[in-house]
Amino acid sequence: MPVPNGRRPALLVAMVTALVGLGCVSAPDQPGAAPPEPDETPVTTASAGADADGTDTPEEFKGDIGDATKIAEEYWAGVFKQSGIRFEPVNRVIAYEREGEVDCGGQPLGLNNAAYCSDGDFIAYDVNWAFAAFQQVGDAFIFYLLGHEYAHAIQLRLGIQKQFTIQQELQADCMAGAYIGDMERQKRLSLQDDDTEELAAGLEAVGDEPGQPWFAEGSHGSAKQRTQAFANGYRDSLEPCNLS
Repeated sequence: MPVPNGRRPALLVAMVTALVGLGCVSAPDQPGAAPPEPDETPVTTASAGADADGTDTPEEFKGDIGDATKIAEEYWAGVFKQSGIRFEPVNRVIAYEREGEVDCGGQPLGLNNAAYCSDGDFIAYDVNWAFAAFQQVGDAFIFYLLGHEYAHAIQLRLGIQKQFTIQQELQADCMAGAYIGDMERQKRLSLQDDDTEELAAGLEAVGDEPGQPWFAEGSHGSAKQRTQAFANGYRDSLEPCNLS
């Protein structure tokens, strides 16, 4: 997902594999590798694959983590300001490498996962899994991952607690769509003609397995539900996300 003057990204259908493991839990402060502090220069992101532009490197990955965090903070700070609410960014974004290296109120975080941590107000992610997904999918994965998990932090700040997990997760998908769509409209992100189609194709495959009860704890929604939730936010901003 590029931004002005950035190089072309790819939102690739391979997002399927990467996003299937996306989780939503919480973790307290633990040692970890935080992303670099973003500066005030325009964000530059790039495409997936080893195509000689350096987008498969750890340095590019760390930069995109920092950029995605910065853009999410900018977006939600603006939304809160318009509503007259004081905004507090998440306390920290933590990378971990080993299972149990970071825990959520005593519950260890596993591998192949990303999580928002209400106990400590963190976003934590398995850095090896996320980097592998970044190499396969591209920077769009990082922006989606941060956008979805940051949405859970916003839900906490607004006091939103749905009865069922699926309601919480579909709202977060809608909020992630609004964040990406609105920042594109504000010229902070710039999608190419086929990027949205590729993103939609990826989202089609991240739904729960067939037969998963919608009311079960941990349910995120069917492929159709998740795609529609994201598309609603991307197209119509936060209105369809029902934050009030």
